[in-house]
Amino acid sequence: MDFYGVLEKCGSFDHFQYVILLLYGYTNILSSLHYFSQTLITFTPEHCVSVVRSIYSNITPSSCTLLEGVINGTGSAVKSGQCRDWIFQREHNYESITTELKWVCDKSHYSAVGQSFFFIGSVVGTIIFGYLSDCIGRMPALLMATLAGASGDFITSFVSSFPLFTLSRFISGLSTDTMYYLMYILVFEYLSPKRRTFGLNIILAFFYCFGLVTSPWAAIWIGNWRHYLWLASLPALGVLAYPLLICESAQWLLTKKKYDRAVQCLKWVAKFNGRQVEDSVFAEFIKHYREKVNEEQKLTTHEDTFMGMFRTPRLRRFTFTLIIKSVIITLSYDVINRNMEGLGTSPFKLFSFTSINYLPAGLTILLLQNVIGRKGMACGALLVGGIITTVTGFLIAFLDPKENSVLLAIMIGLGRYGVTVSYDAEIQYAAEIIPTSVRGRAISNIHVVGLASNSLVFYVIYLAKYYKPLPSIFISCLMFFGAGLCLTLPETLNKKLPETLADAECFAKDEPCLLLPTFDERHKSVQASA
Repeated sequence: MDFYGVLEKCGSFDHFQYVILLLYGYTNILSSLHYFSQTLITFTPEHCVSVVRSIYSNITPSSCTLLEGVINGTGSAVKSGQCRDWIFQREHNYESITTELKWVCDKSHYSAVGQSFFFIGSVVGTIIFGYLSDCIGRMPALLMATLAGASGDFITSFVSSFPLFTLSRFISGLSTDTMYYLMYILVFEYLSPKRRTFGLNIILAFFYCFGLVTSPWAAIWIGNWRHYLWLASLPALGVLAYPLLICESAQWLLTKKKYDRAVQCLKWVAKFNGRQVEDSVFAEFIKHYREKVNEEQKLTTHEDTFMGMFRTPRLRRFTFTLIIKSVIITLSYDVINRNMEGLGTSPFKLFSFTSINYLPAGLTILLLQNVIGRKGMACGALLVGGIITTVTGFLIAFLDPKENSVLLAIMIGLGRYGVTVSYDAEIQYAAEIIPTSVRGRAISNIHVVGLASNSLVFYVIYLAKYYKPLPSIFISCLMFFGAGLCLTLPETLNKKLPETLADAECFAKDEPCLLLPTFDERHKSVQASA
């Protein structure tokens, strides 16, 4: 009587799971508002120097050039560097931090530095909260991570200087993606494996899409970056109600040998679902895990840790592959999603409309992942995304953005679709390969390496200064390489997932490296008919 056997008796897709999925959806809205808040508060509109060109009216300077000898309204000369003001062509009169604090020209790097500190914070936060999730539990780590990020956004709304901006963005970054994947793990561990793909991806697609599509319009409606950050941060207080509705991960409690608390959680699930489960079932359940722990202690003297994933050859290879894949997908995801300016369309509208791709991306995973398998989904998404990104890059190079804005918007949307499928498929695949005993720490550590790669985002985008399609070519090459890496990982579809490092080392040991479930079924059917 293992965990999923008892969970079936308590209800593996009933009222409790409906509630936890709705809370997962709410967390996705919070995550979408938080993750892309930096993009929305730092949009830089077209701008020019605010001077009266009475004697140089025929000269059209660049937006960062101050004309020397320009005569102002009083007839006296304005010396170069004396006039430090700009006229901004604001999008729908929206006041961003860039327009309010005049962070353009020689200060244009301020927002990029703030973004860098945001991702430095995300690296620190992912390590800290990932460690805490395996030490004190998924739920307290989730609450602390969410409130830390919301506090950073709220503090940012009051800053007026560059040093305070970088500090507040660092605090805000502490929860970047952490609150999302911690809630993901909690939902993952309480859902029936058969319902996992449906529940996780449909909720993610709908609610994350809702947050992304509406946030630019909310920013325009509010009209000010400070007030928008209030909208993005204050709803995070809602997570304080989570412990009243759902419980701690029973699987995590089992790995910590807290059997009584694990039984309490499962009884709460059964009560919430209106199920009656006999005490003898829980007694057999505890006996099963005590015996399992005793057997494992005889075989090994090491406690399961993240570093333990590097001790054995197969698990070490899987771990390195997951780390490299995380870097490729995270870097690709951010470059494609944040590069919204200079494409012939309002960045607000382009960001909102192309965010609709999250719905078809979620449906794609739902329809195909249980058919072609986790490996086929991960590989195919990166392959298709790489092709789309390459084509988009060459279109940007040879077409006028203003005359072909609709075509470019469609290609940007398709690019976001491909990278979104890759990103969403990757976290479920990694969570299924990594054993329960180190899942929180391992996913956070793997993810933190991916987040660290985001420090390269602006350098990748800067490659366009040398050759416009170069960023797209670079990202597409990474995606093609990532697609090849996916083929070396084990398939997890319809298999009992590993709970310990020993289980993970032996997981899918006899499986051919390059064999996909679809071809495997055909191969078996041919053998059977023969």
